[in-house]
Amino acid sequence: MARPLRIEYSGAVYHITSRGNARKKIYRDDQDRENFLGVLGTVIKRYNWLCHAYCLMDNHYHLIIETPDANLSAGMRHLNGVYTQLYNRRHRRPGHIFQGRYKAILVDKDNYLLELCRYVVLNPVRAKLIELPELWEWSSYAATAGLKKVPEYLSVDWIRGVFGATRKIAQKHYREFVKEGINGKSPWGEIHGQILLGEESFVETFKDLLGDKEAIKEIPRQQRYAGRTTLKEIFRKRRSTEISGRNQGIHNAHIRYGYTLKEIADHLGIHYTTVSKVIKEKAYKI
Repeated sequence: MARPLRIEYSGAVYHITSRGNARKKIYRDDQDRENFLGVLGTVIKRYNWLCHAYCLMDNHYHLIIETPDANLSAGMRHLNGVYTQLYNRRHRRPGHIFQGRYKAILVDKDNYLLELCRYVVLNPVRAKLIELPELWEWSSYAATAGLKKVPEYLSVDWIRGVFGATRKIAQKHYREFVKEGINGKSPWGEIHGQILLGEESFVETFKDLLGDKEAIKEIPRQQRYAGRTTLKEIFRKRRSTEISGRNQGIHNAHIRYGYTLKEIADHLGIHYTTVSKVIKEKAYKI
């Protein structure tokens, strides 16, 4: 099974999700949810994490985590592993409760963190489980909005600092901001290679690192090539109106940058069999 690419560094921010095995519930009742939050609190303290937002659904959870000490993998092993032990012991069952490894999206804090924090707490609303975010007990919304006490494991200073100089003003503007997003679009359409969410300058920062990962076949293809040159750039650099230039671009796009035949064909407006033929002809000449 392909393993997700992990990028860890001091100060990294992630959107983390983990789903139940075969889409089954990972929380049977409120006690399970309390147990999970208890483990989360222990992990946050032990690994020096900052949790900007969270939401516990029935068969998965969402976390927005900042790691000052570049230790995401270690903390996540602790979180999912210890919670699984508690869950299995309580319900007298063996085996895994999570479906594979967790998913972590590396987030551009300056441009996307606020939007993601809103997206996370609006999950129950979008799922039509409730009408308003404050009606969902198992998210960070109420605490950040000033509707209940802030637990020790939740960091609200950064979010509140965006909305106002005083606590009451910040809480009011935060509530307005979240409710404005109820009918908004999801930010996931802007993800690069399944692992990066940010502006082009943010993605460019990881281009060399991702290039080093291209030869690791266990990492999913979209993740290995997240920082690669776009098809538009590949064919803009060459005189693609000339057959020889176009064919060289096709070869580079597929062999060097890992684009599929269909992706190249769709970009050029030609049939994928034409692309396949070019690749084969180039291979014979090497």
